Amino acid sequence: MQREVMAVWNRCLNVIREIVPEQSFNIWFEPIVPLRLTGNVLTIQVPSEFFYEFIEDNFVHALRKALDTAIGRDGQLEYSIIVDKGNEQNKPLTVNVTTTKTPQTSKPDNVNPDILKSPFQLKDLDSLSLDSYLNPSYTFDNYVEGDCNRLARSAGYAVAERPGITSFNPLMIYGGVGLGKTHLVQAIGNFIKNNNQNKFVLYVTSEKFTNQFLNAVRTDGIRDFTSFYMQVDVLVIDDVQFLQKKEKTQEIFFHIFNHLHQSGKQIIMTSDRAPRALDGLEDRLLSRFKWGLSADLQTPDLETRIAIIQKKLQTEGIYIDVNVIEYLAHSVNTNVRELEGVIVSLMAQASLNRRDIDLELAKQTLRSIVVDSDREVTIDTVQEIVADYYNVTIADLKAKSRKRELVHPRQVAMYLAKEKTDLSLKSIGYHFGGRDHSTVIHAIQTISDLVAKNAETRDIMEKLKAQF
Repeated sequence: MQREVMAVWNRCLNVIREIVPEQSFNIWFEPIVPLRLTGNVLTIQVPSEFFYEFIEDNFVHALRKALDTAIGRDGQLEYSIIVDKGNEQNKPLTVNVTTTKTPQTSKPDNVNPDILKSPFQLKDLDSLSLDSYLNPSYTFDNYVEGDCNRLARSAGYAVAERPGITSFNPLMIYGGVGLGKTHLVQAIGNFIKNNNQNKFVLYVTSEKFTNQFLNAVRTDGIRDFTSFYMQVDVLVIDDVQFLQKKEKTQEIFFHIFNHLHQSGKQIIMTSDRAPRALDGLEDRLLSRFKWGLSADLQTPDLETRIAIIQKKLQTEGIYIDVNVIEYLAHSVNTNVRELEGVIVSLMAQASLNRRDIDLELAKQTLRSIVVDSDREVTIDTVQEIVADYYNVTIADLKAKSRKRELVHPRQVAMYLAKEKTDLSLKSIGYHFGGRDHSTVIHAIQTISDLVAKNAETRDIMEKLKAQF
């Protein structure tokens, strides 16, 4: 029976989603819970009388079309309105949604006048399950810890175990693009949600928060908007830098922040930069951001990159040779997102071409990705160009031989690798037969001196650079 009710309501939602704006759909229709289907009467549960009134005033024709599609033209809608008194409910409000412009509506006699008329009302609504907008795949179990994120991860876990109790309130996680900020804060949220059934955790981007606020302004719903956020137990707000220069949004967030903090609720934020670098945010907000802990995420080091690759492969149930893993870890040193993207592309290439993942496929995949991203230079490209110019092989550049006719091209390749790629000295050495960073430093210094003193060497370097 319940499955049938859900199926009918989902058909209604599919129709409504095509008619109303996405933002309105998320705010007004996602919180609705279908209760039962009796004949041609569908009963849905809404959080408040205000919620019912707003839907009937603004979306009656969308509902009519949805009912026509899901049930038929004789379909009717019944509202069960939750009153803010624990589990107490008033009698269901029956509304016969017709095709007329102004359908007849009867209001219940016993709606509590003291009820907080909020479409976002959460308090004591145990019977209403609202989405936290958390991605359940983001957990601490699949978050790889390393020197680059140890402080942030440790602080995040402490907050997850004791939300609102630690001194890390607010907790600000900041760092560049693709370093795992969203993964970490959602892992915190999921941990709290799974271990504290009585706490409502809400994840929202600052852009979505801003859009909701603007919609509340347009619909005279500021009090409802504020009341909703003030009842959240754990607020996770992503990309808080988006609030810069949005004075009105900052003002409402300031009041929500104060209320949550004073009520012992947990606030978790992310930003692409440290709080002190958030120009365009009010000083009173920035000072509050500093009440707790700000922890940064840095570019993952080699060991962490290897661990990330291994974790991703383990999750997918795929085994590849350690040499391939090391090659990928040395070749992609920008951020976690790009590294995982390369792994996904590699697995896709292997699946589509029905071949094993080996070093050659890894190189081909990396080259194809690089070509697609503004022709960024890779270590393989450097080695190919230098080997071709000096008429040696790439294997010669990586060999242990110290013959002069090989040492010089090898040093040139190391010099260009440092100049044209973002690889560390250690990673460059890895790609040249596993040489240590001191050898790479010596090679770079040797060629730099020749470029400074020798016109012929300068010309050669210019010719080689022109090929990238």
